Amino acid sequence: MGIFEDVLQNAKAVVGTVGKKAGEVVDLSKLKLAAADLKSEIAQKYQILGRITFEEMTGSKDYSKNKAEIIEKIKELKTQLEAVNDMIAGAKQKVKCQFCGAYNAKGAVFCSSCGEKIVIDTEACEHMSPDDVIDFTEDNFADEDLL
Repeated sequence: MGIFEDVLQNAKAVVGTVGKKAGEVVDLSKLKLAAADLKSEIAQKYQILGRITFEEMTGSKDYSKNKAEIIEKIKELKTQLEAVNDMIAGAKQKVKCQFCGAYNAKGAVFCSSCGEKIVIDTEACEHMSPDDVIDFTEDNFADEDLL
């Protein structure tokens, strides 16, 4: 009876691990969809900004207030997109260069884009538990997956 219980316990552990990994992939997919939605909304705001700028330049109406509102919304959306991209990079175990903003492999010492030394913020990592970190291998995702 002891062998059967061991097999059952191991099977439960495997199912739990597979379920957790599937959930992590779903979370990454949700982040990518959120980033795509934000990019689309930013493009839409740029289009509106261009349209009202054209109308202002060719007509006699003043759209300064409208342009200022759209510009603020674009800035807000870009901040949100940057946060989502940082979450995607964290899930893929990438680190962001403090100088140029490029994402690099977790163990990189120098940025592959600008060549500056990568400094990791240890204060942000000290309070994290192992459960806070999503474990993805680079083999499963290409660099172009990072939005």
